[in-house]
Amino acid sequence: MALAIGDKVPDMALLATGDRTVHLSDYLGRHLVLYFYPKASTPGCTQEGQDFRDAAADFATKGAVIVGASRDGLRAQENFKAKQSFPFDLIADTDESLCRLFDVIKMKKMYGKEHLGVERSTFLIDAAGVLRQEWRGVKVKGHVAEVLAALDQLAHIE
Repeated sequence: MALAIGDKVPDMALLATGDRTVHLSDYLGRHLVLYFYPKASTPGCTQEGQDFRDAAADFATKGAVIVGASRDGLRAQENFKAKQSFPFDLIADTDESLCRLFDVIKMKKMYGKEHLGVERSTFLIDAAGVLRQEWRGVKVKGHVAEVLAALDQLAHIE
């Protein structure tokens, strides 16, 4: 069953860049911007990551940490992070456990063929670990600004 707005996000162990295991609970006390992308080092995913990278200081000022995730293996994630100088962790969700928790595995079409893939999506989780907002089927252009604006709104509610 997928998470809904207002649900507490369950804790889980995840393989992150730096060959570390992180837990979702590690981010309690800060807002978590968790974004899912289809494939490391592809044009749209690179642009999205660069946009988050370029706004990382703005997110930090608002008490938020950014984490990216895809089904890519750890080596691909490490290379992607290093090449793009991302100041945030990337999750190697090779078993799709995180993707399935957030229900981002969808049927997609490429070159007329259907396949299961990651739908570009972003989730805003508050400092208490509660899912506050989601964006599905994300278009990269302007997306980071939308997430920053949502963080401002969340700050006014708390």
